[in-house]
Amino acid sequence: MASKSDQLLVVVSILEGRHFPRSPRLSLVVRASFDGEQLATDPVEHRDQPLFSTELAWELDRRTLHQHRLQRTPIKLQCFAVDSETKRSESVGYVVLDLRSVHEAQQEPRWFPLLSSRYTKLRPALLVGAALESDAKPAEPSPDGFKAKKAPPRRGAPAASELLPARLEATLVPEQGFHQVGPADLCSDMFVLSVTVAFATKLEQLIPSTTKLSAEGSGFFFYYSLLGNDITSEPFGSLLSPDFEPERASVRIRSSKQVLRAFLSQQPALQIHLCCGTRSLGGTDVPLAALSAVCEDLENKAATVEGAFVLQPPERTNRAPSALPADLQPTVGVAVTLRREEVTLKSLGTKEARSDPPAAKRPPSSPPTRPPSGPLPPPLPPPSSHTESEAESLLEELPVQQQQGRTEAVAEGGASSVSVSAPKVSVPSSAHHYCFSLDLRGLRNLSPTHAIAATLRYSYHFFGSAAPIMTRPPLELQRNAEASPPQSYCAFDFAALPQQLQDTFLRVPLVVEVWHRDSTSGDQLIGRASLQLSPLLSCERTRLLSAAGEPSWRQTHQDRVAVVAAQRASEKVAELSYVATLEDFGLVKAREVVVVDSSQSEPVAPAQPAPHPAAPGPSVAPRDTLEYRTALELELWKEEQEDLFDDQLRRKELSHMKALALEWRRRDGEREALVQKKEAEFNALEETLQRTLSDLETREKQLAEAELETRRLQKELQAEHDLAHRELQEAGRRLQQDCDHRVALEKDKVRQVEEERVRLLQQMSDADVRYKQLEKEFQLFREQQNVRPEFRLQSEVNLLTLEKVELERKLESTTKSKLHYKQQWGRALKELARFKQREQENAMTRLKKQQAELEAMRLRYLATEQKEAVQLERRELDDIKNQLNRLKQQENSLGPAPSSAGPAPTRSPNEGAEEHLSRLLEERDTLLRTGVYTHEDRIISELNRQIQGAMREGAEL
Repeated sequence: MASKSDQLLVVVSILEGRHFPRSPRLSLVVRASFDGEQLATDPVEHRDQPLFSTELAWELDRRTLHQHRLQRTPIKLQCFAVDSETKRSESVGYVVLDLRSVHEAQQEPRWFPLLSSRYTKLRPALLVGAALESDAKPAEPSPDGFKAKKAPPRRGAPAASELLPARLEATLVPEQGFHQVGPADLCSDMFVLSVTVAFATKLEQLIPSTTKLSAEGSGFFFYYSLLGNDITSEPFGSLLSPDFEPERASVRIRSSKQVLRAFLSQQPALQIHLCCGTRSLGGTDVPLAALSAVCEDLENKAATVEGAFVLQPPERTNRAPSALPADLQPTVGVAVTLRREEVTLKSLGTKEARSDPPAAKRPPSSPPTRPPSGPLPPPLPPPSSHTESEAESLLEELPVQQQQGRTEAVAEGGASSVSVSAPKVSVPSSAHHYCFSLDLRGLRNLSPTHAIAATLRYSYHFFGSAAPIMTRPPLELQRNAEASPPQSYCAFDFAALPQQLQDTFLRVPLVVEVWHRDSTSGDQLIGRASLQLSPLLSCERTRLLSAAGEPSWRQTHQDRVAVVAAQRASEKVAELSYVATLEDFGLVKAREVVVVDSSQSEPVAPAQPAPHPAAPGPSVAPRDTLEYRTALELELWKEEQEDLFDDQLRRKELSHMKALALEWRRRDGEREALVQKKEAEFNALEETLQRTLSDLETREKQLAEAELETRRLQKELQAEHDLAHRELQEAGRRLQQDCDHRVALEKDKVRQVEEERVRLLQQMSDADVRYKQLEKEFQLFREQQNVRPEFRLQSEVNLLTLEKVELERKLESTTKSKLHYKQQWGRALKELARFKQREQENAMTRLKKQQAELEAMRLRYLATEQKEAVQLERRELDDIKNQLNRLKQQENSLGPAPSSAGPAPTRSPNEGAEEHLSRLLEERDTLLRTGVYTHEDRIISELNRQIQGAMREGAEL
């Protein structure tokens, strides 16, 4: 077992890198390998100067270290680029450290360039330091003697940490108003953990380019959770210039310094989200574990981690702000502070959220309102999804407000000033006189189950009337029924420029509201129907003549639109049919038009004339009369009211122009931010397109080279193919000639075989003739012998007869052999015909030639054998003749034969033996002819034995 001082740590410090390309989708990981054991750093961003700040350590004793130095065991650091989406890792390069250069003395880190780097142009490098350190704690006996592990902390752990659980939790103590971390008897110091959200910049980058900044709503705020408490900042209305007061949220923690450091090192990062309503636009992570490294001297100063953190969009979006330049990335300034409760910090303009009552969520407070310093402008109309800008709606509303101001001034002045104080609006010389009429024909397909009392209502400010147009009385409408509303036709006469008319009809639809009149519960809005007026401009124009004989143009459009519910835009409640007509009467002849307030329900009564005196008085000057003075005062009052009205109108116009200027500046800021964002996106897209274009050019060059190579190979293959084709043709021609020659030779041989066969047949026919002649001679001889009753000679004759039968059978077998050979010859002819069909096969030709020669030799052999058999039979017949001659001579020498009564009883046994012998021979031949038995079988051998026995008995008799 090694002593305590012999245990060493090989510590490799991987600090940072340089000259790496920037890639937002990739992260860098360094894996260190030593003697089969592998350690790795945490993933860091793939940027120009990645910051690793990681120490990797292996534990071993001095003897093992000495062996590794003798064997020159290297320490290999391999750098990988890991894809965050697919988790694929690709090797970037590696660094090899020599263990012999690692000493116990402290050495300065060195830059090591990556070997076999994939970034050859940039030449990336790693700042690496290596050292030997003695292991303070005793080493356990290990059978391997070597084990890789993480580097231990440099300082000894406190005694209280031995009693802590593996996972520390913060427990709220509501009575005391703090969170308890660790054992209460050992952890009694009070700390304050504060989080401050100070500022935010470039928040508009979190909004998609296709979405208007004003469409995201007016309430934006920051949200985070601190030890289970949900904290929200004050809401602000603009992402371009987020103006909110810095806020500090604090919680009290009761613990000790060491336990609190361990608790903070276990905590996940603090997630801060930018929210709009219930939707998160982006978020960032503030590491709380970094506090544990800086909270060394909490007694004298507070530990702070602060900085500008980049807001990342949610994972569900495909946008990546990290690809934007550093000056365009959305950031939020956050400061996290940990201090003792005794240490006081100056905080100006901040507020503190204590954890006495555990707040679930702090509701956002509304920003303070300022009292108006002057006359307030009229309220702006609510934003509509159909308008393009608020400035145009303000300009459209201005004549209506002027009209209402004039009417109020007239009402205050008296009834007699109606005709002279009515406001007049100047009309441009290029304006046209239009008449727009709308006829609401009917409602049908009502979706509510109950009947309604329907009233249609609409208004269109462009026609010069702010008062709504309503149908009355209410229309009783049942479900799935159709009805026509009463008094639904209305016409508007107005003057406008043709381009202004076209732009307004294309941009602003006419909204018709369907109301339900209920005397008990009040009016209820059933739904809205949006009538698009732009199709009216594209209808066919019809020329007409007015009552004054002037020409005019008329356009008519008829359509049916859906009435959608007010609360749910996707729900259809009814269908509305209408007919819209537009008449163009040409240019307006009057240059000033009196504006009539259509919202007035009651006309102004005319002034009553002054009563006449009862009797004529003395003559008075006209200027001194009461009527003149009254008229003069009235004119002076009218001028004063006009001046007041003009002044009020100028103030309203000034307020409107200020509102327009503010709106213009706001939208100009939005456009500028959008242009910057688009420019950054286009620059990134341009770089991507350039890289893709260079890749395509490279691939095009490679394809061109590959095409040239393919054409060259195709030509070579075609030349080889032509050469092989010619060689095959030549070889086929030679083979055809060879086959023709061999076929001619075979024909000659077949002709010779045919001649030989004819000769053999002639010989066989001659042999048959001679055989028949000999048979006749033998038959004649037998008849001559049968006439004489000599017994002794009779037995010999019988024996000779048996032999003759045997010879006949042999002759029959020879004949059968001859037939068999004929069949073989026929087969040979068939084989020859088959051979003629396969002339082009060289190997088979030679084999068939040998077979033909073999068959010819076999025929010759058979003919020779038959010839020998015939000669043998002839010799046997000659021998029989000689024996018969000798017998005749013997008979002549012996004298006359005994009486005929003697041999009669002795003929019977000889004939029985002959019949028995014939039967045995017939049985043997029958068995042999079946082909099942051969001469070697037992039954055939037994029959041969019996035949020989019978022949011996016959001979003895």
